[in-house]
Amino acid sequence: MSHHLLVAAALAAGGRHPGSAPLAAPGSLRTWRGLIGGAETAGIDLVTLDDSFLLRGGAHLDALLIASAIAPATTRIGLVPAVMTAHTEPFHVATGLQTLDHVSRGRAGWLVSTGDARAEAPLFGRRDALALTDADLLDELEDAVVLSRLLWDSWEDDAVIRDVATGRYLDRDRIHPARFHGRFFSVEGASIVPRSPQGQLPVAIEVRTPAELEAAARHADVVFVSAQDVAGALSILREIRDTERRVARVGEPLRVFTDLAVLLEDTAGAATSALERLDEHAGAPLSAEIRVVAATADAVAQAIGSLHDLGYDGVRLHPARLPDDLGRIERDLLPLLAAAGHHQPADAPTSLRSRLRLPRSENRFSDSRGVLA
Repeated sequence: MSHHLLVAAALAAGGRHPGSAPLAAPGSLRTWRGLIGGAETAGIDLVTLDDSFLLRGGAHLDALLIASAIAPATTRIGLVPAVMTAHTEPFHVATGLQTLDHVSRGRAGWLVSTGDARAEAPLFGRRDALALTDADLLDELEDAVVLSRLLWDSWEDDAVIRDVATGRYLDRDRIHPARFHGRFFSVEGASIVPRSPQGQLPVAIEVRTPAELEAAARHADVVFVSAQDVAGALSILREIRDTERRVARVGEPLRVFTDLAVLLEDTAGAATSALERLDEHAGAPLSAEIRVVAATADAVAQAIGSLHDLGYDGVRLHPARLPDDLGRIERDLLPLLAAAGHHQPADAPTSLRSRLRLPRSENRFSDSRGVLA
């Protein structure tokens, strides 16, 4: 245990538990500003924003647009929206994320996902849903990440010169068109957005299968995993390191966060009763999808501490009820984690890469011209 644990919060239009009440005013930016601003004030390191093209749990706003709208109102918290790859154009995805990195001054990340691709296919009418296999969707996701990384490097850091004497805005020798020709799409050209503060945005993947883990080991910076107990968490951590070696991963090891759905009450009995009511309302227990800890803040802090001791870089907390459990995380849980030495809130603005302890990203086309690390 050489570093403090990073704490992320997973935000969706409702709580993580499908039996929870829908978030009031999910279409209001004021609602999201309150949730994300409160998380930043409490010391949460980053938030992930769920998204779907489907009406899961009701109407909701676009995650990338929420993050871009909220970014100027925050200064420290990392903003990591889910952006799907199955029905989107990678050029638009890459430039949208670059824009978020600019307006957040280097705090953007990408939770890349295939989404609910087969169910979403009829909404676009361009692809046969039955022809979308899991393997194909994952291959396409990998290609989208590779292409996005090329576009993010297509402008060198000092490509914009604004030379009045010669009338040149750009040094064209420092623009490098991405030339990508793959199975799913081809792109010839550079980004239309100047290189962003981080250069390469941290890319995160939720890993639930060995194939997703291999894709993450090849292309991602962060993985979100889920284990039902400490023994399972240790096994997953070993599998991640084995997979990194098998695919000959280049660069930093993956930053590993474990997912926990949390429901907090003042007593263990009250928490258990509240979870039972949610399970009954939903018609199925949430524990089939993710580890659920329904307990007091002290008990949850101890559970998180044991994961930190195993070597996890972070924990992503899914409030079972939003905003109630997010409020309890901020008010009750985070102070306990800090007091136990597991978590230390950032005391100054920094990039998301720095928060994740990732090194400065050099542009592949330049030598050592500066970017924000």
